[in-house]
Amino acid sequence: MTSPSSLPLSADTDVVLDDELTPFHEIEGEGFDLEERQALRRVPGIRTDLEDVTEVEYRALRLERAVLMGVWTGGDVVDAENSMRELAALAETAGAAVLEGLMQRRFKPDPATYVGSGKAKELRDVVVSTGADTVICDGELTPGQLRKLEEIVKVKVIDRTWLILDIFAQHASSREGKAQVELAQLTYMLPRLRGWGESLSRQGGGAGGSGGGVGTRGPGETKIETDRRRIRARKSKLTAEIKLMKTARDTKRQERTRNKVPSVAIAGYTNAGKSSLLNRLTGAGVLVENALFATLDPTVRRAATPSGREFTLADTVGFVRHLPHQLVEAFRSTLEEVQFADLILHVVDGSHPDPESQLVAVRSVFAEIGAAGIPEVVVVNKADIADPVVLGRLQRREKHCVLVSALTGEGLPELLDLLETEVPHPETLVDVVLPYGLGSLVARIHNEGEVLSEEHLDSGTRLQARVGPALAAELANYATA
Repeated sequence: MTSPSSLPLSADTDVVLDDELTPFHEIEGEGFDLEERQALRRVPGIRTDLEDVTEVEYRALRLERAVLMGVWTGGDVVDAENSMRELAALAETAGAAVLEGLMQRRFKPDPATYVGSGKAKELRDVVVSTGADTVICDGELTPGQLRKLEEIVKVKVIDRTWLILDIFAQHASSREGKAQVELAQLTYMLPRLRGWGESLSRQGGGAGGSGGGVGTRGPGETKIETDRRRIRARKSKLTAEIKLMKTARDTKRQERTRNKVPSVAIAGYTNAGKSSLLNRLTGAGVLVENALFATLDPTVRRAATPSGREFTLADTVGFVRHLPHQLVEAFRSTLEEVQFADLILHVVDGSHPDPESQLVAVRSVFAEIGAAGIPEVVVVNKADIADPVVLGRLQRREKHCVLVSALTGEGLPELLDLLETEVPHPETLVDVVLPYGLGSLVARIHNEGEVLSEEHLDSGTRLQARVGPALAAELANYATA
């Protein structure tokens, strides 16, 4: 069999002809160049396996060896390479060693085998030559594509969606997080159940042979039908459990709303530094790890503006390109911390090669959960190691933008000053004189409102402040004439 051509992305070389691919200009619009369509490209600098022999032997016991496969359907080569490198980072986070990264230029993924049957056979050659045991595809495969590609390459095939679900399963720690991940996995798995050989025809009943006695004879269920029924039952149970957990979360949120404590949500792309920023602003002590999706369970902490106005900061799950719909649905209750926030701190990694694409990906999720209209401040993190040209471009593009480094503390005073103006102010203006025995009310005004002036009189403490409607009603009896 002819081996695939190994193309650096900027080099010209011979290509392997594949008669099974229909020229794209015959399908729709202008086609790609012949060389583009028929080349199986290698993405440079994507290997993550180790050179040291002893470490290789050690990690081989616990790491899967993976070959990445992507279909480049649009955009320029930089976009395609960034997507593949992100897939490599996801694979590493899941515990795999990436041996090779391959791309094919196509108008759209092949409906049968994702990359076309000819390229699938070439992919099989790469799997054999590298000794890989897993192929990871940069996209969501249909059940038919998954099954057919696995039959050709003879090793396990997973797609981007299942890879992300696997990472979430590893990192979920709370009861709610584990339930949400399991629900997403079952939703993904249900249409992809398949069996081999006799497993499809095993019967739960059967005439005479089951030994069940009177009332048990009959056609019974195939194993795959039994699995589907159990998955549906488990999904129903998980959905009910998550609904109960959502009720508890709603109660806590309503209490914060009743006291009119402004809420700020930290959201953004995975590994952009959201948890590090939360720790810097509040001292929360949240786990910080240089890995994708290190944070799954939301953390809510109190913080204060430079003038002393309190607000809540919520750290949320990170987003990623093509975030699986199953995860958006399963984590909807968690993402409500963003949906019901008064302000969003949209954290973006300034050192990333293409931070603008991260902004677009995250905002698409905002739109999906109904948070597109919430005021937003773009916080460009990792400014200490970012390209100044990229930082300048982001500042020109984004109206509300601040450059920070959660690692060094650079830019945090500017961020706090911006929060001073952007965090919503209480609505009701009050002018009250509180007797000295009501120190608890004075403390509540300081904690929940915005004190404009404070004066100590013979009759008590006079305060002019902005507070929420509930507290204003309690203070009505102490209003000055």
